[in-house]
Amino acid sequence: MTLSTTRLLALGTIAAALAVTGCDKNAPAAKTDTAAAAKSSDPNAIPGLKDDKARVSYMIGMDMGQTLKQVKDEIDIATLEKAMRTQLEGGKPLMNEQQAQQVREAFSQKLQAKRIADQMQQAGKNQKAGQEFLAKNAKAAGVQVTASGLQYQVLTPGNGPKPKADDAVTVHYTGTLLDGTKFDSSYDHGGPATLPLAQVVPGWREGIQLMPVGSKYRLWIPASLGYGEAGTPGGPIPPNATLVFDVELLGIGKAGAAGPQPAH
Repeated sequence: MTLSTTRLLALGTIAAALAVTGCDKNAPAAKTDTAAAAKSSDPNAIPGLKDDKARVSYMIGMDMGQTLKQVKDEIDIATLEKAMRTQLEGGKPLMNEQQAQQVREAFSQKLQAKRIADQMQQAGKNQKAGQEFLAKNAKAAGVQVTASGLQYQVLTPGNGPKPKADDAVTVHYTGTLLDGTKFDSSYDHGGPATLPLAQVVPGWREGIQLMPVGSKYRLWIPASLGYGEAGTPGGPIPPNATLVFDVELLGIGKAGAAGPQPAH
């Protein structure tokens, strides 16, 4: 998340809140009644939030807190509150718009550099974990290794034809990371996926061509045959992740008749 995005979201929340409170400016004042009566007469009562103003204020705080959570270590809450109060009360800010823009750009660059550093660190960690796992897994009973480094195991044999690289295939599949985290599954999409092999990552393309129709294989796809150092930015697959797929080949069709696309 860039600073400009954070700022826009925060400002949007404040603007929305001001619009809401503005609409209530002319509302009649709440009657001063006993606490018990007020509680029983207010269908929107929430413990700890005495009235509608408190509820709206808390809602805005929740939205802003969620928006700013990713940069919480970079924020001084007291200073943030001071700037908000100054703006809302029409006071004179401690920095002008030019200074604010300079700070904004510098902060955005800092966050970008941190994101790249974190990604490189994660990529190195995942690469090492994948190499260690594949070296051990290659020695497991029933696991076969191709020249490219793809590993596979026959879970259920089949006796149908094998697809070619320019075919489309209909499959059921579940994809996980090495720690067992599921990132995609045809079962979650309501039915098998039909896709052209030309459009999938190399590990999938190679592995599916080894399978006869009717078979079910487990594929271990090294990062170099999957999404590599990039992973799926903003998506479920980290950089340099080794992927595990259980795939059942249901049929072979013509390329171009693709259905739901799996995350590979």
